[in-house]
Amino acid sequence: MKHLAKTRNIGISAHIDSGKTTLTERILFYCDKIHKIEEVRGGGAGAKMDFMELEKEKGITITSAATTVEWRGSTGTGISYAEGGEKEIKINIIDTPGHVDFTVEVERSLRVLDGAILVLCSVAGVQSQSITVDRQMKRYRVPRIAFLNKMDRLGANAYNGVKSLREKLGHNAVLMQIPIGYEDQFRGVVDLVTMKAYYFDGSNGENVRIEEIPADLKDKAHEEREAMLDAVSAFDDELMEKLLEGEAVSEELIHKAVRAGTNTLELTPVFMGSAFKNKGVQLALDAVARYLPSPISCEKSKAQTIESKELIALEPDDDKPLVCMAFKITEEQFGQLTYTRIYQGTLKKGETIYNSRTKKKVRVGRIVRMHANDRSNIDSAGAGDIIAMVGIDCASGDTFVGSDDMLHLSCEAMHVPIPVIELKVEAKDKDQQAKMSKALARFLKEDPTFHVFTDEESGETRIAGMGELHLEIYVERIKREYGAEVIVGAPQVNYRETINTEAKFDYLHKKQTGGAGQFGHVIGRIRPLKDEDKEAEDQNFKFNNNIKGGTIPTEYIGACEKGFGDVMNKGPLGAFPLINVEVFLEDGKHHDVDSSDMAFRIAARMAMRQAIRAAQPVLLEPLMKVEVETPDEFQGSVIGDLSSRRGIIQGSETNDRNDTVVNALVPLSEMFGYSTDLRSMTAGKAGYTMEFARYAECPHNIAEKVMKDRASKLQERD
Repeated sequence: MKHLAKTRNIGISAHIDSGKTTLTERILFYCDKIHKIEEVRGGGAGAKMDFMELEKEKGITITSAATTVEWRGSTGTGISYAEGGEKEIKINIIDTPGHVDFTVEVERSLRVLDGAILVLCSVAGVQSQSITVDRQMKRYRVPRIAFLNKMDRLGANAYNGVKSLREKLGHNAVLMQIPIGYEDQFRGVVDLVTMKAYYFDGSNGENVRIEEIPADLKDKAHEEREAMLDAVSAFDDELMEKLLEGEAVSEELIHKAVRAGTNTLELTPVFMGSAFKNKGVQLALDAVARYLPSPISCEKSKAQTIESKELIALEPDDDKPLVCMAFKITEEQFGQLTYTRIYQGTLKKGETIYNSRTKKKVRVGRIVRMHANDRSNIDSAGAGDIIAMVGIDCASGDTFVGSDDMLHLSCEAMHVPIPVIELKVEAKDKDQQAKMSKALARFLKEDPTFHVFTDEESGETRIAGMGELHLEIYVERIKREYGAEVIVGAPQVNYRETINTEAKFDYLHKKQTGGAGQFGHVIGRIRPLKDEDKEAEDQNFKFNNNIKGGTIPTEYIGACEKGFGDVMNKGPLGAFPLINVEVFLEDGKHHDVDSSDMAFRIAARMAMRQAIRAAQPVLLEPLMKVEVETPDEFQGSVIGDLSSRRGIIQGSETNDRNDTVVNALVPLSEMFGYSTDLRSMTAGKAGYTMEFARYAECPHNIAEKVMKDRASKLQERD
C-alpha cells in the first residue's frame, strides 16, 4: 500500500491548441523520460506523445497516449508532499485529444483517472471544448488543478483566466501564483504559499531559481495571498482559527487545506506558465504531487453486480481479489494492446483471469508499461496502476476479475455519445474490400463512437462518427495503414425521430393455425421520456412494468420489453431510429396454452407501432454548438452567414486580442463545407470549433424534404 500513496493517475485535458501535448512534452523532459524536447509543430521528430504519422502531419492529437514518469520535486531535493513522503512520486499520465470529434478518447481516459490538469490558454480563457472537458470531469468526479498556459503570448491575462473559470464553469478558482511580467516580458511566477519568486533558467528552463519577490510585486502578492487564504481556509478548521486569531500559518497547513478542497471538487487551484517557453511546468508538477489524490485517497471506484445493479466499492489493495477494466484498445502487429486500469488486487504475467462480459477465461501472456508508442515488459502490476496487456481479445469497457466466483461484477460503464454524421464507403474491388473490412473491424473495436453498418436493402457499407474530421481521419487511416483504395460518398446527417405527446395502446395478437396458437394482449401508454426521468444520460428508451395481479405472467414481461424496444430502430416518418420514448405496460391478458414469449413480443411490437403513430411523431435533427473566433471587421459577415444556415446566435464577446467570439447553435446539415466558406469570407483569419449540442425538432419544410429524399432512396433500393 505504501507505493500507492506515491502514485498519481492524471490526465491532461483542454480545448484544441491550448498546449496539452506541449505541456506533456515538458513534463517528460523534466522527469528525465526524454532527453530532447520536440515541438508539436515544426521540424524534428515531433512530440513524443503524438506518435501517429497523421498526428505529426496535422499537428493535432488524435488518440490518447499513456506514459509513466517519476517526479522528485522542483528544487531537486527535500520537497515534501505529505501523502507520499519526500521521495519521488510516480505519475501515470494520459495526454488526451482536444478536438471534439475524438471526445471518446477524453471520456474513457477520465473514466479511469484519479485527477486531471485542466489546461487553459491564458489569452482566450475558457473556450467551448473547455466546457465539454469540464462536464466530463464532473461526470466522473475527477479532481483537477488548472494551468493557465501561454503566459508569454500577446494578450495573456491570468486574472481574466481565473474570472472565466469562475463565471463560465462555476469553479471556485483560486490563484496559487501571480505572474512576474506579462506577454514577452513574462519571466516567472510568485508562489503565494512560500511567498518566493521562481525563475526558470537554462536552455530548457530546467534550473529553478528561487529569489525574493520583486519590490513592485510585493503589495500585489500580499493582497492575492490574503484572498487565497480566505478561500482555502473554508476547507480546514485549524487554518481558519489561526487566521481569525491573527496567528502565522505554516505552509503544510495551507497545502492540507488546498488538498482537501481540491479532492472534494469544491476548489480549483490555479497555476500558470508557458510550456512552450519552459516556464512554470515544474511547479505545476509539484501541485499534481501535493494536491491531486492517490489511488488510496481518491473517491473509491465502484463495480456493480450485473443482475441486481448493486454498487460495490473497490479497495485499492494488492492483496484483494483482482478487478480491472480495459478502457482502451488498439490493434497492433503482435496482437491487441489492451490499456487497463487495475482497481483492486494484482495482475501477474502468466496468470489466468476472467472476462465478466463474455464469461471466458484468458491467460495473461505479457504485461507492458506504456510510454507513448514505446513499451517495457513488466512481470506484475498492482492496484491503482495503469498498464497494457498484449494479445488479450476483449472489447473496450470489459471488466476482468481474478476468479470465476466474481463473474457477476462489472465496472461502471462510461458515457458514449451518439454519432451524428455518416458516410458511404466503397472498395474498388474484392481485394480492396478485404483490406477495408479488416480496417473497419479494427476501428470498430477500438472506438465506441465509430459505427459500421451495412444497409440491408442496398448492401452499402456506411460508417458513422462524431464529425467530418473524425470520419476523415478513419478514411485516411484505411488508405495508409491498410493500403485500401476506397471511394467515399457525401456525408449524411443522422436524423432521429421522437414523439410529442402521450398515447395509449391496446393490442391483441391472436393467431390460430391448427396446432398451438399465439395469444398476447398488452394494454398501456407511451409518453416522451424527459431528461429528469432518465437513469443514464444517454438513455433513449425506458420500460416501466406496472402489471398488477399477474394479468401478464412475469415470464413474459421480458418479451414485452424486447418487443417495445424492437420498434425503436425504425420510426414511422423516415425509418430513422427513435429516441426519448417511455413505455408503461399497465394491463393485458394471457392464455394458458397459446401464450408464449414470441406472441407477447409480437403484440408489444404492434402495440408500440400503433401508439407511436398516435403520439404525434416528429423528425429531429442534430444541432451543433459552433464557436467562431474572427477579427472584428468580419463579425457581421460571420453572423449573417450563420443565420443563413438556420443558426441561432447565442451571443458574441470580444476576447483579449480584440477578436470577436461568436457562439451559435446550427443544424449539422447546414455545416458541411463550412471551413472553406469561413476561410474565404474572412481572408483565412477566422477559425471555428463545433461539437454536438442536442437533437431538436426539424422545421416542417425541412422535415418534408428529408422524408421525401429518404422515401426516394428506399424506393431506389427496392
